[in-house]
Amino acid sequence: MSETVAPLASTDSSTVVVAESATARGRRARIALRVLQVLLALFYGIASALPKLIAYPAAVESFDRIGWGSGAMYTIGALELAGAVGLLVPVLQSVAATGLSALMVGAFVVQLTAFHGQNAATPLILIVPLVLIAWARRGQNTELLRLLRRRA
Repeated sequence: MSETVAPLASTDSSTVVVAESATARGRRARIALRVLQVLLALFYGIASALPKLIAYPAAVESFDRIGWGSGAMYTIGALELAGAVGLLVPVLQSVAATGLSALMVGAFVVQLTAFHGQNAATPLILIVPLVLIAWARRGQNTELLRLLRRRA
């Protein structure tokens, strides 16, 4: 009768150091991503959505200049606020970042057409971290779908 013996795993110090540094790097990356999400949530909630939702005169003027009126202003403000909150809710982070990216594509088009390119770079700059968040948190979409199917 033959017996197969598995070799014992070697735990030399270089393997342990590499594993610890990879773990530390991953932890730092998760923290940096979370900080980015909080900063974007604050930006969208306070600097972008709030002026629209309280009908700040500059926001009203911008939407009048586009010709969209207050209904569109309140709708976009509400969508931005929902996206800001979604960036902070773990199961919604990827979806919220994707939705805010779509809003930024629309903002870019509006900046090019209605405002002749003035501040057109701002939505493009904001798309970059939003796409990064959507990609990094994409695994949570499975959890969201599972929760939605369970409720249905």
